[in-house]
Amino acid sequence: MTINIIVAGPRGKMGSEAINMINKEENFRLIACIDRKNGGKSLEDIENQPALNIPVFEDVEACFESVNADVFIDLTIPEVGFLHTLAAIKHNIRPVVGTSGFTSEQISELTALAKEKNIGAIIAPNFAIGAVLMMKFSQMAAKYFPDIEIIEKHHDNKLDAPSGTAIKTAELIRESRSIKKQGHPNERETINGARGAEFDGMRIHSVRLPGLVAHQEVIFGSKGQLLTIKHDSFNRGSFMEGIKFSIEKVMDLDELVYGLENIL
Repeated sequence: MTINIIVAGPRGKMGSEAINMINKEENFRLIACIDRKNGGKSLEDIENQPALNIPVFEDVEACFESVNADVFIDLTIPEVGFLHTLAAIKHNIRPVVGTSGFTSEQISELTALAKEKNIGAIIAPNFAIGAVLMMKFSQMAAKYFPDIEIIEKHHDNKLDAPSGTAIKTAELIRESRSIKKQGHPNERETINGARGAEFDGMRIHSVRLPGLVAHQEVIFGSKGQLLTIKHDSFNRGSFMEGIKFSIEKVMDLDELVYGLENIL
């Protein structure tokens, strides 16, 4: 079966990589793109894009009403990504979303709408299979090592901090870890923010530097020992297997799934 796909954010690094992946898959077919600057053009008319006669839309509603799509991939920014995903579900198009930074309220709204429409959707803070395993292993370890700090590192153009992966990791850890306030009870920051963000007693630290792609380590401390679970994405190709898997899997779902770990 051929799966017809729309991609939002084709000029971005993730969007470009996703388009390359789609073009290599025999049962995937790119039928349209959404781009905030190039509505009315063809993909081949946009600089650094493949020579494909694919229509580009600025307006998401016009796109969804003009083409017959099965799956919508969003790799943009949270503000528009949420609206895109909402519109896709309303138009019975199954979203696969790699945009991070959605609020819990937004995810709840999308979950309820997908349930009402009886349609599959996948939102994944991270599509790298290794990153998903890192999160699951951290959840397992937290039962025995409740003192935890998360350090996530990304490129300096990333808009949200902490990353969606770090937040998802902390949420998974919370499911198996007893609530604990870490550090000295009289601890104080001499520079505001020095101890990072607090989540359920854990600390999350965000690093933003050129040269990074996506990296995270979860450090567990105990008497006389440290356990570190670490994952590094060195290029955006690391996310493509997860996106490919999600495109195929979302066709069989009738609800929204948040996190790739729930469908692996």
